[in-house]
Amino acid sequence: MATLTEALFLRVLGPAFDTLPGEVRRLHLARGARRYDGEVEVERGSGVLARLMAAATRLPPAGHGAVTVEMEADATRERWVRHIGGRAMPSRLWGARGLLCERLGLVTLGFRLEARDGELHWRVARAAALGLPLPAAWFAGVSAREYAQGGRYHFDVRAAMPLAGLLVHYHGWLHVD
Repeated sequence: MATLTEALFLRVLGPAFDTLPGEVRRLHLARGARRYDGEVEVERGSGVLARLMAAATRLPPAGHGAVTVEMEADATRERWVRHIGGRAMPSRLWGARGLLCERLGLVTLGFRLEARDGELHWRVARAAALGLPLPAAWFAGVSAREYAQGGRYHFDVRAAMPLAGLLVHYHGWLHVD
């Protein structure tokens, strides 16, 4: 049984955490304040509804270039600030009822984590906006995966919603030494 002294992602994922590549484990086991630099490519949806929803969750602008991720972790929570294209995308993460919860702007998502084929997959199991529950089915197009390639930590995040279409798709890598 996981304890509060273990890292957040280890507690939520359990023994499957050990099957992940070293680069992914290192990123999620670190405690305290840290900073990771890398590159990212961002595609954004262009519809009015997509732009409004992206603004409500502080999603990054379209483009290609440098990314910096500042993380601060303690025994119960993590704070991430992704700096992409001159904008900050802050979020807070914590564990609840077997889910990894992340608050992005006005939206809180509960992700079910799965280690599969050497990758960490995030899938939405619960969602709320301004504290009001929303149907998780609306978020079926929201997912993330983390993996290692060429000795680097890689990420691939996609968010699409019914009626709005693509909100954002961003992928890239970070130095995690």
